[in-house]
Parts: sequence; structure tokens; C-alpha cells
Amino acid sequence: MSSFRLRPVSLTLSLALASLGALANDSELETIVVTGSRTPTRISDLPRSAWVVSSEEIIEQARAGVPLKELLGQLVPSLDVGPQGRTNFGQNLRGRSVLVMIDGVSLNSSRGVSRQFDSIDPYNIERIEVLSGASAMYGGGATGGVVNIVTKRGSKGLQFSTELGLRSGFETSEDHDWHIGQSLSGGNTWVKGRLGFAYQRNSAAFDASGKQVTPDITQTDLQYNRAVDVLGTLDFSLPAAQSLKLTAQYYDSGFDGDKALYLGPNLAGALGGRPELLQVRSGFQSDIEPRTRRTLAMFDYHLPQVLGGQDVYLQGSARSEKLDFYPFPGTYRVAGVSASPVTVPYYSTSRQNTDVQALKAALVKQIGDFKLSYGIDLDQEAFAASQVLFDAAQGFATGGMTLKRSGEVGRYPGFEVRGRSLFMQADWRLNEQWQLSGGLRHQRMDVSVDDFVASQQQVLIAAGIGKSAAAIPGGENRYSVTLANIGASYRLNARNQLYMNYSEGFDLPDPAKYYGQGSYSLNGGRNGNWVLNRGVSVAGSPLAGIKTRQLETGWRGSVGGFSSQLAAFHAWSDTNIQFVTSTLAINVIDQDTRNYGIEGELGYRFNEQLKLGGSLLAIKSEEKKSGNWQNQAVTAASPSKATAYAAWSQGALNLRLQTVRNFSLSDPSGARLKAYSLTDLLGSYTLPQGTLSFGIQNLQDRQYATVWGQRAKVFYGSLVAPATVDFQGRGRTFSMAYSLDY
Repeated sequence: MSSFRLRPVSLTLSLALASLGALANDSELETIVVTGSRTPTRISDLPRSAWVVSSEEIIEQARAGVPLKELLGQLVPSLDVGPQGRTNFGQNLRGRSVLVMIDGVSLNSSRGVSRQFDSIDPYNIERIEVLSGASAMYGGGATGGVVNIVTKRGSKGLQFSTELGLRSGFETSEDHDWHIGQSLSGGNTWVKGRLGFAYQRNSAAFDASGKQVTPDITQTDLQYNRAVDVLGTLDFSLPAAQSLKLTAQYYDSGFDGDKALYLGPNLAGALGGRPELLQVRSGFQSDIEPRTRRTLAMFDYHLPQVLGGQDVYLQGSARSEKLDFYPFPGTYRVAGVSASPVTVPYYSTSRQNTDVQALKAALVKQIGDFKLSYGIDLDQEAFAASQVLFDAAQGFATGGMTLKRSGEVGRYPGFEVRGRSLFMQADWRLNEQWQLSGGLRHQRMDVSVDDFVASQQQVLIAAGIGKSAAAIPGGENRYSVTLANIGASYRLNARNQLYMNYSEGFDLPDPAKYYGQGSYSLNGGRNGNWVLNRGVSVAGSPLAGIKTRQLETGWRGSVGGFSSQLAAFHAWSDTNIQFVTSTLAINVIDQDTRNYGIEGELGYRFNEQLKLGGSLLAIKSEEKKSGNWQNQAVTAASPSKATAYAAWSQGALNLRLQTVRNFSLSDPSGARLKAYSLTDLLGSYTLPQGTLSFGIQNLQDRQYATVWGQRAKVFYGSLVAPATVDFQGRGRTFSMAYSLDY
């Protein structure tokens, strides 16, 4: 089977699950604490799907060589299979965008750069909490759900942890990655701290045919990359049961090598119809290299039983990130310079900086079986972007291997976003079986956009085509949206629970890729002026937000040796994002879209040694055109997926065999994502001192193109030869790691 056919969900599923749940015994329902409703909440108190990736699961996967994006795709049913480059574009939750946080602090920004999972090393992660589906309580960006990465904290007594790891496909001497981690933890009753350092260095990667994977010159690659993650935490226990948590992180992940994709003489391999000239070779020199740099600082303060018996939660954070992209070539065809149009080559890269400050305050009042949570969120974001220009003649002549900076112009219009939100959540336990939940969030956003000359005109002026250009006016746009959620859960018995939930989420499409687009004409020849014919301005074409509504119903619990969670969902909105492949800009159009399907996980423990399990995401993403529903574009829709695993433990030895199947997907334009299956073998052995972990990814050495590689051909196929963005998946890869706690 290569695809799923689904019909919109109904309440039939919950009725069927009710009869199944009645078979369970009376042992306790799992009560893992998660950040589910802005304050610590048991999963059994959430009328919605929630998943927790535990520390043990992260360690098992990461020490066996599985990267963060891929382990999340393996372990979280509602999350798409992870790509293998730097970007996590298209790794959605239930087919919609995901809000990624570290300890409750958002890593998302209004500029939709998909590098949220290029943000932390798994060595510094304690667990990962996932809320599937639209979230009213977390506001913007959570139309598909929330992924909250919880960091490791300090403990009493002085403790050290060391980890060393290697990964290779053994194709050449360059086919190796290595990783080190070192942490120091200590404290007493009043203060605990941890300082963790992780370093990852990658070299080349090869596909199953033994050919080096094509480096990603679009969203940047992780070959020849080194990453440093330094994370420090301090936890204070203060008088009167107060607590204060401080967290600071520095993350730096960037290119570090001299090999890159050679595009052929005069870029004939990428632009001239001769893809056989493309090859990875030494000698790459660029004044700007791909990189992600991020600093993050935050505090969390808890003051219990004040203001009439209320708990006060305060969180403040500041995040600064600087993103550099891979240099990318192109040509502009320009009329009005001479009797016939002229072709102007260029080579450039984007540099994008974002600074965000946020303050969150919540108060919680417990009155018997009724709990009321309410508060305010304040945040401010500033974005600026430039486009570094390189000597185009030298860049073309060397096939993109020598890139010397020649100038700098604007890439996107700068903007600021100021947000303020009020929220309220009520939870009421009616009796031992029934619990009701409901809440509102009122969110206001002020978006200020700078005046901006379209990027193409700035590049052409720098090349001597025209002397000046009219700016597309900026301005200010205000958004006001109220989001609601309401849910109910019914406890069948101590081990099983049914739930139903309606929730709304809001997403502001990328202002940088929407505003600042314009149509110009050259008046007066080469030394003339660019006249603005039409532009996307704040006053003339204000950017519309996207409100998503979602209904889900599900069951979680256990029956005999089985443990499971299963949910049916249906999400819809009346606005959609349309990508312009020729410019990579976006349009926001009035168009009904919907995502519906089933997600679930099932596990069965035979005994202390053997456990089997698997998960399923059967999803359909559609949009309405001319009154008829049709498949959404493959650049936006999520493929269905299924996973399965067998875990075996005997004494000091642990083994896990896991597989993931990504199903095919097509759209009305004829674009198609091909299906593929991958199998991994993971294991560990506890030594007298320390633990030896090992793994084999892509055990069957399958040749396949990653989901991002297939999407990239759709996005960039009109700009470069498809072979330039043909990103194959990594072949059979072996990993080994040694870890010691002392």
C-alpha cells in the first residue's frame, strides 16, 4: 500500500473505543506530568492527544546515531518523518505548522525559517513533550501542535557525565561524523546546577549507491558541519516554597570545510542544461558560509499560595539568532536596457537576524475540584535581513567555488512584531469519571514593516542597471484574534480514558516573504530609474492571518498487556498559503483547506524481555478549488506514515529493531512524493564502567530521496537543474558511542 484514502472523521471512533476500553482492569492510569496547559498538568487531565518522548528513548536513539529530527519522526506519531539537512521545512504536526519551544520558550519567529530543530544537541535534552493539534493556549504558530524540548537540570551531589560517539558509512576516509558530550552537575537542597557541553562534527555523507549526497545549496546542509551547544542551568529553592530556574544557552552550528558542490564552468551544470558536470570537490572559498548562531537566556519563577491562595508563574526570555544561508546563483532577464533584453548574472546569499524578548505571567487558583488559570503574554520581535553579493564573474567562472564579497543589499523588508495576549483556562472535575476543560485566548499583534525596494531591483542597481528605484511602502498592520478551546474527558476505569476536544490556533504567514514584492519597469535605460508599477504593500495588500479550527476525539489507556493511544482529528481553515516558485515568495489566498485523519500508537509487552509496538499517521490534506476538494500541493501536505518496532532486553544487552514507512503523495499538478521504508537496528550493552551503544541506520541500504529532496525539486526546479537539488538519503550507516556517568 502506498497511500491512504480517508473520509472526514466522526464520533464513530470514540464509540468503538469505548467498548474496547471497558475491557481494562482497575490499575492506575498513567500520570506523567507535562506542560499541557501552561502549568504542569497530568496527561490524564488533558482532553487531547499528548506524547512524551522520555530521556531513555532519546538516549537510545541519539547514542545509536539517530539525529534529533529523525528520532522525533520515529517516536512521535503525529510528526512527519524528519529530513537529513539543516532545515526542518515541512516536518509538520498533523499536516500543519508546529510551535517548537525549549523549556516553554518559543523558537519560532514570524520569519518562517525552518531551523527550530537545529537548536540543541540531544545530549542536553531531558525529554520532549508533544501536544498534537491546534492549540489556543499557546497562540501563534501552534496550528498543528506544540513540541516542547525540556532540558536537563542539575541534581544533588557532584556528578560528571562523558559521552563519545562515532558514525560512518565506511565509503571513504571522509565518511565519518563524531560527537562528544561533557557535563558537570551538582548542588544541595537549596541550589542545583548543570553545565553541559556538546560538540558534533560531520564530514561527508553517502547514499546507498556509494555516491556522495548532493550538498544542499538551498536551505544549507549538515555535511562538513560542526556544531557547539553549551547549556547552563541553575535551580534555586527559595523560602516559602518559592522556586527560581535560570537557563542560558549558546548554540553555533555552521559549515567548516573546503568541499562544496561544483556547478560546472559558467554554472553549466546548474543553469546550462549539463547536470553531468555537477560534482562535490575541494577548493570552496566563500566570504559568507552557512551557519546558525543562537543565544537564549530565560528565567522561570514560581510563587505559591499568594493573592488569595493563588500560584504565580513568571517566565522571561531573550533570544537572538543569526542565520546565514548557502550562496545561490541566478540570472535576471531585463528589458529596457538596450534594443533587446539583457541577461544579468548574480551570486548572493541571505543573512537574517532575529531578536525576541518575551514575558509570560500566569496565576492558578484551585478551588476544590475546579482550577482556574489565567494570565498575560507579552513579546516583541525584530527582524532584519540583507543579501550579500559576490563577484558574479568569478563565481560563475569557478563553478561557484570561489565567492568574494562585492557588496550588500536588502533581501527582505525589515519588520517588528509586538504581541500581547490574555488567556484564561478552566478545568473542572465533575466526578471520578468526568472532567471538563475550556479556555479563551485573546491575541493582539502589531506588525510594523519597513519601506523596501524589491530585492531584484537592488541587485540590478548594484550591477549597474539603473541608478535608483522607488520603494514599496511599509506601514503597520494590526491583528486581533480570539481563540477558544473546549474539551471533555471520561475515565472508563483506572487505566482507560476517552476524550474529545475542540481547539483553535492562529498563524501569521511570513511577512518577509509576502511584503516587498513588486513589479518595476526601467525608465531611461541603464542610467535611468526603476519605476514601481505595482507592489505588495501594507496599505494596499494587508497580510491576512490564518485561523485553524480542529476537532478531535480519542482514547488512551491499556487493555491487558496492550498500551495505546488513538485519536481521530479534523482541522480546517478558510485561508491558504500559495508559494510562487519563480520567486519563492508567498501569496495568501481565500481558500478552504482541511486536514483529517487518524493518529495512534500501540504497544504490547510480552514479558520483561520483549516488547512490540508501532504507530500510524493516516492523514489527508486537501484544498477546495472551483467548489471541489483536491489534494493539497506536495510542498505543503504531509504524507501518511507508519512505524513498527521490536525491543528486546536481556541482562546488560538491549536491542531495538525499528522501521518507518513514509507513504506516497501526489497533487493535481502531477508532482509526487515517492514512498520509502527504512529500518534501523539500535542497541546498548552495560559495561562494568559505562555503557556501549551501537546502531545501524538504513539497515537494508535502501536508495531513496528524502522528503525534502523531493520537495526541493518542486520549489527550485524552475531556477536550477533538478539534479542540483536531488538530495538522496544516507545509505547504511554504523554508529558507536561510549557513555559514562561518574
